[in-house]
Amino acid sequence: MSGLSVLIVDDEWNMRNLLKIFLRKEGFTVYEAANGREALALIGKQSFAIVLLDVMLPDMDGWQVCRKIREENNVPLLMLTARTDTKDKVQGLRIGADDYVTKPFEPEELIARIHSLLRRTGVQRSQPANRVLHYSEMEIDPEGRRVMIAGKEADFTPKEFELFCLLGENPRRTFTREEIVERLWGLEFEGESRVVDTHVKNLREKAQRAGLSYQPIRTVWGVGYKFHADGAGE
Repeated sequence: MSGLSVLIVDDEWNMRNLLKIFLRKEGFTVYEAANGREALALIGKQSFAIVLLDVMLPDMDGWQVCRKIREENNVPLLMLTARTDTKDKVQGLRIGADDYVTKPFEPEELIARIHSLLRRTGVQRSQPANRVLHYSEMEIDPEGRRVMIAGKEADFTPKEFELFCLLGENPRRTFTREEIVERLWGLEFEGESRVVDTHVKNLREKAQRAGLSYQPIRTVWGVGYKFHADGAGE
């Protein structure tokens, strides 16, 4: 992970400094922002491998910052908060966060979560390089992390892309919600499996807005979800 840039967004200097120490030991290049506006300004100027975003900020809360980021940027987002309510976690994931860590946490746990998130949203995959999946009206490029619909690139969050890619690479298989959660969020995920429903809904809506004439994900009642290739092969 050497050389990857991380943005820490937290109004507490002690927390930022602690995170900076551990992240630099892991080889990351660390940037800091004490509030939402500073964070958005930095993200508008350069690229980051991951953003660590605290929920409680002085000018705008982490939810607002997350929404603003997701309007134009798909950078992996890991939320940090002292809140333990499951509803808060689900809210963060629903609006575009990729993972959620509750304070206080062990630095080792946070580092493990960061590495896990980078693996899930990175280019390290098991399929051969440059293998593009061709379906009716669309293409999925796992290596390039792109979905082309009607000849144009569709805009998905990192987690939505992971879900689309998982189903698209296994078009004949039906995945349960629990399997999808384990694949995309990991065994440590403490939220509800219904978060998958929200991501499927968002993905379907975005695919239709991008020009797809059919629903790319089919609900298998009582089981889960599977990819709908509209009759096209792999």
